[in-house]
This record gives sequence, structure tokens and C-alpha cells, in this order.
Amino acid sequence: MTELRNIAIIAHVDHGKTTLIDQMLRQSGTFRSNQQVAECVMDSGDIERERGITILAKCTSVTWKDTRINIIDTPGHADFGGEVERVLSMVDGVALLVDAAEGPMPQTKFVLMKALALGLRPIVIINKVDRPDAQVDVVVNAVFDLFAALDATEEQLDFPVLYASGRNGWAVAELNQPRETLNALFDLILSHVPTPTVDENAPFSMLITILESDNFLGRILTGKIYSGKISVNSPVKALRLDGNAVEQGRLTKILGFRGIERVSVEEAQAGDIIAIAGLTNATVADTIGAPDLQFPIKANPVDPPTMAITIGVNDSPLAGTEGSKVTSRMIRDRLFREAESNVAIRVTERGDSKDSFEVGGRGELQLGVLIETMRREGFEVSVSRPRVLFEKDADGKLLEPIEAAQVDVDEDYSGVVVEKLSIRKGDLVEMRPSGGGKVRLTFHIPSRGLIGYQGEFLTDTRGTGILNRIFHGYEPYKGDIPGRRNGVLISNSTGVSVTYALWNLEERGFLFIPGGVKIYEGMIIGQHSRDNDLEVNPLKGKQLTNIRTTSKDEAVRLTPPKILTLEQAMAYIDEDELVEVTPKSIRLRKRLLDPNARKRESRKAESA
Repeated sequence: MTELRNIAIIAHVDHGKTTLIDQMLRQSGTFRSNQQVAECVMDSGDIERERGITILAKCTSVTWKDTRINIIDTPGHADFGGEVERVLSMVDGVALLVDAAEGPMPQTKFVLMKALALGLRPIVIINKVDRPDAQVDVVVNAVFDLFAALDATEEQLDFPVLYASGRNGWAVAELNQPRETLNALFDLILSHVPTPTVDENAPFSMLITILESDNFLGRILTGKIYSGKISVNSPVKALRLDGNAVEQGRLTKILGFRGIERVSVEEAQAGDIIAIAGLTNATVADTIGAPDLQFPIKANPVDPPTMAITIGVNDSPLAGTEGSKVTSRMIRDRLFREAESNVAIRVTERGDSKDSFEVGGRGELQLGVLIETMRREGFEVSVSRPRVLFEKDADGKLLEPIEAAQVDVDEDYSGVVVEKLSIRKGDLVEMRPSGGGKVRLTFHIPSRGLIGYQGEFLTDTRGTGILNRIFHGYEPYKGDIPGRRNGVLISNSTGVSVTYALWNLEERGFLFIPGGVKIYEGMIIGQHSRDNDLEVNPLKGKQLTNIRTTSKDEAVRLTPPKILTLEQAMAYIDEDELVEVTPKSIRLRKRLLDPNARKRESRKAESA
């Protein structure tokens, strides 16, 4: 029987998890010396590579001194915390990565809290110690304080510390030791992380934590075997958390993780992390077991969604011209398929409309990634402004989700940040210098107060500020928060935008579109300089006459338009507006395209 260790690498976003795993794969001999491998090989999705973040948890394995180490790379962004919670149930140890300059951040606290609650004993790795602004001793003390604040046991508080540079591929127990390899990390994993606690003689059982779809194998379920062993073609059944049987079937394929590849194996033993195929209904948090298995494996409940958007059919005049998947049935099937594999997302059908669905998630980024994935698959959809999900306490009082927002800014910009977040009902709970002329501010602020703030924050701090957020809890409703101050410029015609017309509109505000693009009546083409909406004609061409003009009159130069990203567009729109998302375009529009219908709706709202 092969010796096994199961470990997850956890950290705040951009603290170096995926880069460290790259080096572990190289130094363990998983890659040939001459093999060309992409940087951040675990971030296999297009969106993951483009944004430089991990979205889906992924499993790999290395062999060190005749022991197979299954390693799980976890997301670092708070919006994907649901992935982290699930995969921690598969492992017997965690390596907590902390940036030597930034120290513990909001997501560090979140993932560590989940790991400690499961009784895991972390290994602490202070990464990037070769940074010029590294403050190693300060960060180690901050990590210890964080462990203590999260009620770590005496055993958990006695954590080993390694100092590392994941990019350069070395880790040492003492800073004065030679900085050459990651051998110290591999050896520490073998000595500190326990072997899986399993019962080899009991009937087979495994807990599903990741669900994927494969064009050849169908549904692929990944999880850890808690007891017994399994071979290909064995009969199994799936149990829900409440003990009810979902289905029975046979395993057509067992896949083991060997390096960055999944390899077909004939059998697997207790303690191993495997992927299986052959079942059609089993999903995340289900237990797969032998036919005589009576009780499911206990799984941790996932924190509920705090934010929701409405995704509906695209009903604009340009609908169906750029995408191949436009019907409500296609959108419905895709969203429910996503909810099945991603337990942090909830999809419900709206009672007032058959063509729209409410999608709840952890934050704007997670919901934005889902829509971005769908548009790349050929979907056309309309998306509403994100809104928070309220709850009620025992007395019927309204409760709203509160975020713990941590802001790192230059001291010169701290005043404007405090002012803006105070207007958005944020409470400043801590303010302390963080070295290098920077200050760290911690706020407790309603989730709705942060919708649309990221762009304003970057403008206020000249792009130098860093804002991190994590769900803090529910608190009583804090009152109204001011929305967008400016109105919008709305097209009153359908056609192709004319550069000359847009040039004349620049004095009314700034534009979201260039010349020569398709537009329609009711589409938002820019932001008004005042607080009211203004209908304009972006199709008006220059009157042709037989009078000669100077050349300077003919050279019309537009100020470059402000092209909004998907997340920026979702955060920018108001309640009566939508984002039209297609594979080629992101357009802003009024919910009601007809101006007369909009006037009737506004009169109704005023009288109400």
C-alpha cells in the first residue's frame, strides 16, 4: 500500500499558491527536465489565465521519498470561498501561504478559520521573503495573533514556519540557511501532515466535493475515499446528506491524479483522492458507497449567497445577431447545470417571468465570471444590477450582509477613502500604519455599499490602493445609501453611430461607444454631466452644402470612449437599466426601450 498525504495550499489571492505548486511539480520530478510547461500550470481555464486568479479548486500529486502527496490548489478570492470550504474536507493538512510584505489579509483569515474549525494543523509558509519590503518578523507575529484570535488549540498554535520564495523555488526553516530547493517543504509535509484516517476494511464510501463534465466520460465526480477500496465496474449507490438514495450504478472509470494529469486506474484505496465516472444524478456533497452503505458522510454546510442578479433572455433589437444560444430554455439549462456543480451559486426561477432567473452568489466577481463564461460559450443574456439578499431576525427586523473591507492606501489618500466609505455606511474599526508611507484601514460596511465602488476607489487612489473584502455577518439594515449621481445619455434612434454626432454630444458628458457601431433606441451610449437622463441623437450627420470649409472643420477627433468591462457595467447600471451581454459586445440599455413606456413607469413610481 502506497504511503499517502493529502494537503491543500490555502492563501489570500495573489500570495503565490499556484506559482509554488509549479515549482513543487518541477522539483519532485513530475516534469521532464526538458519539458515545456506553461507558467501557473494549475490555472488551466482561459479566464483564470487572463485574470491571474484561481477560480476552481484543482488536484495534482507528486511523489517524494516513495510517498504520494495529493496537493489541492484552492482559490484565493473571497467570492470563490465555496470551493475552498468543500475541498478542505478532502485533506488532512494545509499549507497556509502568507505574503512576507502584505501579511495576513481578509481571505487568509477566512480560509484559516475554516481549516482550524476542521481540526487541521497548518504549516505556515512566509512566501516572497526576498521582496525588498518584506517584514518577516512582523508577519510571523501577525500570523500567530490571527491563530489566537480564531481560537486555535494549543496543538494548532504550535505551527512550524518555513520561509520561501515560490517563484525562485526554495524554502528554508531558518533564514540563514542555503536557499536552493523545496526539500524542506516536502520533508515537513511528510513529517507534519498525518496519513489519512480511514477504515480499510469497512464498505467503500467517498464524499463528492468537485463535479465536472467531460465530453467523453460524462459527469466526473472527484472526492476522497473515507473507507474501503473500489475497482472499475463495481456496483455503487449515491446518498444525499439526509440519507435518501439518489441512484445506483456501476463505475465505468476511476481516475487517479498523477502530476497534472488524470490517469485511468483499475482500483483505489481508502485515503486516496480520485475522480469517478458512471453516475448520472449524484452531485457535490453526496456520498458514493457500496450497495449496503446505510449512512452518508457528514459534509459541512456552505455559507449562503449574499448577492443576486437577474439573468434573462436578451430582448433587444440586436438580439440573436451575435450569439448562438438565445432561448430561455438554453439559459435555464446552463444556469441549473452551474448551480449543480458550484454549491456557492443558487438559481431560482422568477415567478413573474418565465424568461428570467435569479442567480445568487458570493460577490460581483463570482457572478461576473459566470456570465463571462456563458458569453464565451455563445450565450446572449440580459443582466440586472447586483442586489444584496436580505434576511429577517426573530423579531421580523431586516438584516443585511456586512463585509469586512480591508484597504491599503498611501497616507495621502486615506482621507478620501474614509469619507467615501462613510457615505456608503461603512464603520471604520481599525486604522494603523503598514510601513512605506501606507496605512491599513479596516471597515465594516454593507455589501450594497461596495457595489460599484471599485472603479471610484481606483480613481481616488490614483490606482495605488488595494481593496479586499470578506463576508463578516448579518447586521440590522443601515438605511439608504446614495446611488449613482449622474444620469445617462440615451439613444433616441436605431442605426449605426456617427462620429460627427458623437463629437457634438461630448459636451453633454462622456461616451461609452465609438463611432461606427450598431445602436438602438433606448440604448445607453454615455454618462450625462447632470443628474437627469437625456435622450440624444447619435445618428445625426453633418449637413452637406456647396460652401467650402477649412480642413480643421472636417477633422473630427473623438475623445476615446470609456469602454466598460462586464463587472464595471453591472456595477454602473441603475435599477431601471440592464446590461446586454453577447459573445462580441457588452451594451448598456434601459429596461424599457420605449421612451413613452419609461415616462409612464416613472409617473407610477412617483405616485406610489
